[in-house]
Order: sequence, then structure tokens, then C-alpha cells
Amino acid sequence: MGRGKIEIGRIENTTNRQVTFCKRRNGLLKKAYELSVLCDAEVALIVFSSRGRLYEYANNSVKATIERYKKSNSDGSNAGSVSEANAQYYQQESTKLRQQITSLQSANRHLVGESLSSMNLRDLKQLENRLEKGINKIRTKKNELLYAEIEYMQKREVELQNDNMYLRNKIAENEREQQQPQIHMLPSTSEYEAMPPFDSRNFLQVNLLEPNNHHYSRHQKTALQLG
Repeated sequence: MGRGKIEIGRIENTTNRQVTFCKRRNGLLKKAYELSVLCDAEVALIVFSSRGRLYEYANNSVKATIERYKKSNSDGSNAGSVSEANAQYYQQESTKLRQQITSLQSANRHLVGESLSSMNLRDLKQLENRLEKGINKIRTKKNELLYAEIEYMQKREVELQNDNMYLRNKIAENEREQQQPQIHMLPSTSEYEAMPPFDSRNFLQVNLLEPNNHHYSRHQKTALQLG
């Protein structure tokens, strides 16, 4: 359901009247701000509550807008007076902007060490304070970046150490896997125990005695045949 239609009239209840005033005042100030921003309009708003409190809003200056209104209203019968007042206003605004630009350019030259001869002792002191504050901010930002870089390098070093340890373990595991088949191909200890021990002396005696035994067997056979 939509909101019901509110009768436009004085609210008799004091509390309700105060609540409605706060809500409508905030809405009115918001609309004035939106109008000045969206439409590039010069807006000045003045509100007095029932208790005499002042609430105002102006995107330029309430006093300047009222003066402009007075000039425009006093020459309202003349059609050309409005455009003349507007031209005068814009000329004043243009002069203010030029002064601000000149001031900013002069301040920038002073920051880089130029045109210091025209400054007095007070201005030089203020410039020194501004430079010190700027240097402190730069140092603070530099230290923050250094700390962040050191922390990143430490984390990166830990990660590299972990990767190195993992690779070493992997290499050792591969070496163990390659050595296991060679161990299985070797004979067992039981086979070594079953073989007779090797004696070099027996080997020489057998080699020396074999020809004599062979020769003796021939003479024995001949003696048997002659007999």
C-alpha cells in the first residue's frame, strides 16, 4: 500500500511537529545540494525553526548569493540588468580563480626552491615546516614499503627452503628405489655357506701330482703285460 495523503496544515502535537520538521529540513537540504551539483546552480537556503534556530546551506556563500539577489531584484525592471549582474558575478569569480591559480603556482615554485628571495622569515619558516612534514611522510611510506618487501622476501625464503627439502627427500627416495633390485640379485648368505672353502695349497698339490700319477700308471701297465 502507498503512503496516505497528508493534510497540509499546522501539526498541533509538539513532538510530531518537531520530528516532521527534522525530516523535512534534512530532505530540503539534500534537494538543495543535489540541485546545485546536478544543474550547476547557485543555491542558498535559509531555514529558521519555531524555536529560532538557524539552518542554512549554500554552495558558494549565503551572503554573496543574497547580495546577488538584491542586485538582480533592484534592477528587475530592466531586462539588461540581470545579464549585467551575471556578467559582473562571473567576472569576480574568474578573478578569484586566477588569484588561486597564481597562489598555487607560487607555492609550487617555493617547494622546489625557486623565488625564495621574495619571501620573508615567517613564510620561509612555514615553508620549512611544510617540507619537513612532507619528508616525514615520504620516509614513513618508504619504511612501510621496505618492511613489506623484507617480509615478502622472508616468506619467499621459507618457501624455497621447503621446496629444497622436498626435492632432496624425493631424490633420496628415488635412489633407494633404484638400489633395491640390485640387492635382490646378489646370492644369499646360505649359498655362500654351502660352498667349500678355497685353499690355494690343495690346488697346487693336485696340479703337481696329477702328471706323476699318470706316468706311473703307464709303467705299471707295461710291467703287467711283460710278466
